[in-house]
Parts: sequence; C-alpha cells; structure tokens
Amino acid sequence: MARLLDARTSQNASFQSSISSATPTTPTIFGQVGLQCLNPGGIIRVQFTATVTISYPAGLTSPSTNFIQIVRGTLSTDPTVYSAIFSVPATAPTGPTIIPFTVTGSDYNVPAPPSNQLVYTAFIFSNSSVATRVGPESFEAAAYSDF
Repeated sequence: MARLLDARTSQNASFQSSISSATPTTPTIFGQVGLQCLNPGGIIRVQFTATVTISYPAGLTSPSTNFIQIVRGTLSTDPTVYSAIFSVPATAPTGPTIIPFTVTGSDYNVPAPPSNQLVYTAFIFSNSSVATRVGPESFEAAAYSDF
C-alpha cells in the first residue's frame, strides 16, 4: 500500500492574463517544490503535473517550438526526469492564439535524500521570442513510498 509522504504546489500565475512575460529562449523556472521525505522506507516515487499557457501573436510566420523540462534539483543542468516538446504551427492573421500546455509525469525509484527533502524544478523555454507566457502557470508534485 502506498503512503503519501508530501504534496506541494507552486503557483506562478493563477489565471489567464495574470502575467505577461516573453517566453525565454533559455531554460527559465516557472515552478519549484520541495517535498519532505522523512523516513520514507521502500521505493520513493514522485508524480507531477505542470501547466503553462502561451500566447502567440496573429500572423506567426514560422512555427514555434516550446519545451518544458522537469529536473530533480534546482538547476536546468540537474538530472532531467521529464521533458516535453510542443510545436505550434504558424497562426492565422486574424488574432492571437492562446494555448495551455499541461504535462503529467513521474519519477520512479528515487533515492532517499540525505536532507529528507526532494526538490523538483519546472523550466520553460522556446525557440521563438515572440511567444508570451500569459498564465495560468503551476507545478505540483506528490511523493509516495511503499511503506
């Protein structure tokens, strides 16, 4: 039987149009959680969900490719446990296109942390500087063990 160790949410933007930030071309944090894993026993697994919403201008002339990267740690160079790529084709000239991206994943057989805390960080980046992060943006994770 699984035992919940901890669950956390990092809410960067609660609703649409609550932020207006250019989508970066280098990995930029949009969510981070620290999960307490005191005396976990057995195998640790972490389940997570991340959501970002991006607006593309009318008449986008070339496709935009966006990346979500989840790492175990705090830096984009730490071990990646999940990554996703979203490609958006060129848009019609009539108006902006707003697209929410949601990913769900897991990290299985995670080593017990010596500090009793597992940190997961969510990053966003794009090959297009014309896309704008508009919200909502959130990252949530839950850690479980077998005992």
